[in-house]
Amino acid sequence: MRIITGKARGLKLTVPKNMDVRPTADRVKESLFNIIGTKIIGARVLDLFAGTGNLGLEAWSRGAAAVTFIDESRESLRLVQSNISKCHAEDDVQVIKGSAVKVIESLHRQGAGFDFAFCDPPYNKGWVQKVLLKLELLPVLDDGGYLIVEHAKHDEIGSLAACFELVRQETYGETLLSFIRFAKV
Repeated sequence: MRIITGKARGLKLTVPKNMDVRPTADRVKESLFNIIGTKIIGARVLDLFAGTGNLGLEAWSRGAAAVTFIDESRESLRLVQSNISKCHAEDDVQVIKGSAVKVIESLHRQGAGFDFAFCDPPYNKGWVQKVLLKLELLPVLDDGGYLIVEHAKHDEIGSLAACFELVRQETYGETLLSFIRFAKV
C-alpha cells in the first residue's frame, strides 16, 4: 500500500498485521481519485472508518487542505498516526477516536463542514445506512459535497433521502464505489 501521487508520492504506508483492517486496494483508490480529479485540491475531507488512513492521506497528498480521520479501533488509530508521521502531515490533519456516527454528531455540534467524506466501513454490517441516516439528520457535508462509499458489490445502499443523489457507481471485482452528492433541501 502506497501513496499514488502528489507530495507524498510513492511513500509506503504501514499496513495492518491482521485482517481486521481492510485497506482500500491501490487500483480502487487510484480510480476513486481519478474520478474526483482536481476537486480534491483545497478540499476539507472526512475519513470515516479511517483504518490505515490510506484514503485521507492520498487526499492530503493530492492537495486537500485538511483531513479529519475517525476510527474507534486503537490498532487503526496507531496505524493512522504512524502513516501521518511518515507523510509529515501533522499540521493538516486531525485524528478522532470514536464511532463514526457518534463523531458525526460532535462535528455537527461544532459546525464542521466537509467537501468530501470517505466511508469505507466493515462490509455487510449496516454501517453505510447508519452513516447515511446520521448525515441526513446532522449534515456535516457542505452543499454539493460528496459521500464516497466503498462497499461490497452485493451490499445495497438502499433508498436515499431527498438530500442525497447517487451520481455514479463503479465496480472493481467484489468492491463497489458509490458517489453520493449531498444537497441541502
